[in-house]
Amino acid sequence: MPEENVLFARESDAVPVPEEGGTEIQTSKYLICISDGLLYGIDAEQVETIITDHTITRLPRVPHYVRGIINLRGQIIPVIDIRLRLGKPQADENCIMVVNVGSDCMGILVDGVDKMVDIVQDSILPMPTQNPQKLISGMYSLPDGKTLLILDCSLLLHE
Repeated sequence: MPEENVLFARESDAVPVPEEGGTEIQTSKYLICISDGLLYGIDAEQVETIITDHTITRLPRVPHYVRGIINLRGQIIPVIDIRLRLGKPQADENCIMVVNVGSDCMGILVDGVDKMVDIVQDSILPMPTQNPQKLISGMYSLPDGKTLLILDCSLLLHE
C-alpha cells in the first residue's frame, strides 16, 4: 500500500467524501467566536471585519444590549453586546465582529474570535424544542468534543 504525503492537514479536519453515485456534501465556513465561555459559529460569508480597540458611542433610549454605534469608514453601525443579549454580565475585554445581515451591517461584541471551520451542513443539529433560546439556529459537535452554537445574526436586533 503506497504511503500518502499530505501537507498541512489533520485527520480531524477531513471532510468525508461521498461514495460513487452519492450526493455531493454541502459545507459552509463558520467563524468561531467566544462569549462567556461558550462557542458561537457565525456564517463566514456574513462576517465583514473584526475590530479591536474601537470607540463605541453610547445612545439613549435603546435596549440594554445595544451598546451604541461605531463609525466604520463613514458607515454608522449599531453594536450589540452578545453577553447582554443572552442575559449574561458585561465583559471588560472584547472585540467587535462586523456582520452583514441582509442589506444592513451590525457589530457583535464578543470576548474573542477563535478560528474558521468547515462544517458539513447535514451535521448541524436543531436546538432542542424545550430550549427557549431563539437566537441559536443549531448545534454542531467539533472534533475536539466541544459544542458549537450556530448564531442566527438576523434575530439579534429583535426583542
